[in-house]
Amino acid sequence: MAENKRNIKIAPSVLSADFARLADSIKAVEEAGADLIHLDIMDGHFVPNITFGPGVVAAIRKVTRLPLDVHLMITDPAMFIPRFAESGADYITVHLESGPHLHRNIQSIKKLNIKAGVSLNPHTSIIQITEILGDIDLLLLMSVNPGFGGQEFIERTLEKIRVARRLIDSAKYNCVIEIDGGINDKTGKLCIEAGADILVAGNYVFKSNDFKAAIASLRP
Repeated sequence: MAENKRNIKIAPSVLSADFARLADSIKAVEEAGADLIHLDIMDGHFVPNITFGPGVVAAIRKVTRLPLDVHLMITDPAMFIPRFAESGADYITVHLESGPHLHRNIQSIKKLNIKAGVSLNPHTSIIQITEILGDIDLLLLMSVNPGFGGQEFIERTLEKIRVARRLIDSAKYNCVIEIDGGINDKTGKLCIEAGADILVAGNYVFKSNDFKAAIASLRP
């Protein structure tokens, strides 16, 4: 699919926001042109960090009209899928590496009328999700090791994006490709050229002095 025919979206990651002024920060990126709000849920077990849970997602739901892109970096997502759905998630993404029952988790998300995503860590091959690409709405490729913001983009991710783009387009699947980790004006453009549809940007947006300019610089 040609780059100029794709609707590129920007999803600022709340992980890098000012939590003392969280509502204001979210409203500010919405006004600055963000398309989604990306919410990284970490349990301190699947990844070496703890962030927040369904209560914070529900609070965020009250202050923005943007779709909430909930990324579950947790060991047992099945336990929490219903709670994040109730909290107002529009997308719920689970990791392939989080357990053996990926298809069951995807079914659970879809039964709640939520868009379902699957995320892959940097070391995980696209080949492992070819059997489920036709069942999901979003493929999230991690371009850093999950757990912390501010990491450097892993260049090998670009070939992974190209492979995913070819698989999705050749089969005509209705699945978008999202990239998370080390995104800035340079790496973001490389990801779009490779076939990405959604860029998750944390530090690059929330640590900037001008949210609108930062978001605009990520678009092709």
